[in-house]
Amino acid sequence: MIRITKIFTFETAHVLYNYDGKCKNMHGHSYKLFVTVKGRPVNDLENSKNGMVVDFGDIKSIVKSEIVDVWDHAVLVNALSPHKLLGEDLESKGHKVIYCSFQPTCENMLYAIAAKIKSKLPAEVSLAYLKLHETENSYGEWFAEDNK
Repeated sequence: MIRITKIFTFETAHVLYNYDGKCKNMHGHSYKLFVTVKGRPVNDLENSKNGMVVDFGDIKSIVKSEIVDVWDHAVLVNALSPHKLLGEDLESKGHKVIYCSFQPTCENMLYAIAAKIKSKLPAEVSLAYLKLHETENSYGEWFAEDNK
Protein backbone atom coordinates (compact mmCIF):
# COMPACT_ATOMS: atom_id res chain seq x y z
CA MET A 1 0.00 0.00 0.00
CA ILE A 2 1.33 3.45 -0.92
CA ARG A 3 0.22 6.83 0.36
CA ILE A 4 0.55 10.00 -1.72
CA THR A 5 -0.11 13.58 -0.60
CA LYS A 6 -1.04 16.78 -2.39
CA ILE A 7 -1.10 20.18 -0.67
CA PHE A 8 -3.58 23.00 -1.30
CA THR A 9 -4.02 26.55 -0.04
CA PHE A 10 -7.10 28.75 0.12
CA GLU A 11 -8.32 31.88 1.90
CA THR A 12 -11.54 31.57 3.87
CA ALA A 13 -13.28 33.56 6.58
CA HIS A 14 -15.50 32.20 9.30
CA VAL A 15 -17.40 33.34 12.34
CA LEU A 16 -18.13 31.12 15.35
CA TYR A 17 -21.55 31.49 16.94
CA ASN A 18 -21.65 31.68 20.75
CA TYR A 19 -17.88 31.27 21.07
CA ASP A 20 -16.29 32.79 24.18
CA GLY A 21 -13.11 34.11 22.54
CA LYS A 22 -11.88 36.35 19.74
CA CYS A 23 -13.13 33.98 17.03
CA LYS A 24 -16.69 35.04 17.75
CA ASN A 25 -15.79 37.90 15.40
CA MET A 26 -15.64 37.27 11.68
CA HIS A 27 -12.05 36.73 10.57
CA GLY A 28 -10.11 34.95 7.87
CA HIS A 29 -7.32 32.42 7.57
CA SER A 30 -4.84 31.30 4.95
CA TYR A 31 -5.66 27.60 5.13
CA LYS A 32 -3.19 24.92 4.08
CA LEU A 33 -4.75 21.51 3.37
CA PHE A 34 -2.77 18.27 3.09
CA VAL A 35 -4.70 15.47 1.35
CA THR A 36 -3.28 11.95 1.60
CA VAL A 37 -4.78 9.03 -0.28
CA LYS A 38 -3.69 5.42 -0.39
CA GLY A 39 -3.86 2.50 -2.74
CA ARG A 40 -1.78 0.13 -4.81
CA PRO A 41 0.07 1.50 -7.82
CA VAL A 42 -1.26 0.37 -11.18
CA ASN A 43 0.88 -2.48 -12.54
CA ASP A 44 -0.06 -2.55 -16.21
CA LEU A 45 2.40 -1.42 -18.86
CA GLU A 46 -0.47 -0.59 -21.22
CA ASN A 47 -2.24 1.66 -18.68
CA SER A 48 -1.37 5.36 -18.98
CA LYS A 49 -1.34 5.56 -15.16
CA ASN A 50 1.10 2.67 -14.78
CA GLY A 51 3.08 2.99 -11.54
CA MET A 52 0.62 5.46 -9.97
CA VAL A 53 -1.84 5.03 -7.11
CA VAL A 54 -3.78 7.90 -8.69
CA ASP A 55 -2.70 10.79 -10.86
CA PHE A 56 -1.85 13.88 -8.76
CA GLY A 57 -3.84 15.83 -11.33
CA ASP A 58 -6.95 13.80 -10.49
CA ILE A 59 -6.53 14.61 -6.78
CA LYS A 60 -6.04 18.28 -7.69
CA SER A 61 -9.21 18.27 -9.78
CA ILE A 62 -11.30 16.72 -7.00
CA VAL A 63 -10.06 18.98 -4.21
CA LYS A 64 -10.23 22.14 -6.30
CA SER A 65 -13.79 21.50 -7.46
CA GLU A 66 -15.12 20.26 -4.10
CA ILE A 67 -13.24 22.52 -1.64
CA VAL A 68 -10.84 25.16 -2.94
CA ASP A 69 -12.98 26.72 -5.68
CA VAL A 70 -16.03 26.65 -3.40
CA TRP A 71 -14.53 27.91 -0.13
CA ASP A 72 -11.78 30.23 -1.40
CA HIS A 73 -12.50 33.86 -0.56
CA ALA A 74 -15.84 32.97 1.01
CA VAL A 75 -17.15 33.24 4.54
CA LEU A 76 -18.43 30.11 6.28
CA VAL A 77 -21.38 30.59 8.64
CA ASN A 78 -23.39 28.14 10.70
CA ALA A 79 -26.79 28.14 9.01
CA LEU A 80 -28.33 26.48 12.08
CA SER A 81 -27.49 29.52 14.22
CA PRO A 82 -28.57 33.17 14.19
CA HIS A 83 -25.47 33.79 12.05
CA LYS A 84 -27.63 32.72 9.11
CA LEU A 85 -29.01 36.27 9.18
CA LEU A 86 -25.47 37.65 9.06
CA GLY A 87 -24.77 35.44 6.04
CA GLU A 88 -27.91 36.62 4.29
CA ASP A 89 -26.96 40.25 4.92
CA LEU A 90 -23.45 39.66 3.55
CA GLU A 91 -24.87 37.84 0.51
CA SER A 92 -27.26 40.70 -0.20
CA LYS A 93 -24.21 42.98 -0.35
CA GLY A 94 -22.47 40.75 -2.90
CA HIS A 95 -20.29 38.60 -0.62
CA LYS A 96 -19.67 34.89 -1.15
CA VAL A 97 -21.23 32.96 1.74
CA ILE A 98 -21.13 29.24 2.41
CA TYR A 99 -23.88 28.04 4.76
CA CYS A 100 -22.74 25.11 6.90
CA SER A 101 -24.86 22.74 8.93
CA PHE A 102 -22.13 22.89 11.60
CA GLN A 103 -20.01 25.34 13.57
CA PRO A 104 -17.27 26.19 11.01
CA THR A 105 -14.29 25.25 13.15
CA CYS A 106 -11.15 23.64 11.75
CA GLU A 107 -12.30 20.34 13.26
CA ASN A 108 -15.73 20.36 11.63
CA MET A 109 -14.30 21.62 8.35
CA LEU A 110 -12.13 18.49 8.29
CA TYR A 111 -15.21 16.26 8.58
CA ALA A 112 -16.85 18.13 5.68
CA ILE A 113 -13.70 17.98 3.56
CA ALA A 114 -13.32 14.24 4.18
CA ALA A 115 -16.91 13.53 3.15
CA LYS A 116 -16.60 15.58 -0.05
CA ILE A 117 -13.29 14.03 -1.12
CA LYS A 118 -14.24 10.43 -0.26
CA SER A 119 -17.36 10.65 -2.41
CA LYS A 120 -15.28 11.52 -5.51
CA LEU A 121 -12.32 9.14 -5.23
CA PRO A 122 -12.01 6.12 -7.53
CA ALA A 123 -13.07 2.86 -5.84
CA GLU A 124 -9.50 1.52 -5.68
CA VAL A 125 -8.20 4.65 -3.86
CA SER A 126 -9.13 5.66 -0.31
CA LEU A 127 -8.70 8.79 1.74
CA ALA A 128 -6.10 8.10 4.42
CA TYR A 129 -5.35 11.43 6.07
CA LEU A 130 -6.11 15.14 6.10
CA LYS A 131 -4.30 17.97 7.83
CA LEU A 132 -5.78 21.46 7.83
CA HIS A 133 -3.60 24.33 8.98
CA GLU A 134 -5.70 27.25 10.17
CA THR A 135 -2.55 29.19 11.00
CA GLU A 136 1.13 28.41 10.60
CA ASN A 137 1.24 26.68 13.97
CA SER A 138 -2.36 25.55 14.56
CA TYR A 139 -3.95 22.67 12.68
CA GLY A 140 -6.35 19.76 12.88
CA GLU A 141 -5.90 16.23 11.57
CA TRP A 142 -8.31 13.61 10.27
CA PHE A 143 -7.21 9.94 10.11
CA ALA A 144 -9.24 7.33 8.25
CA GLU A 145 -8.60 4.69 10.92
CA ASP A 146 -10.21 6.95 13.54
CA ASN A 147 -13.32 7.51 11.42
CA LYS A 148 -14.60 4.10 10.37
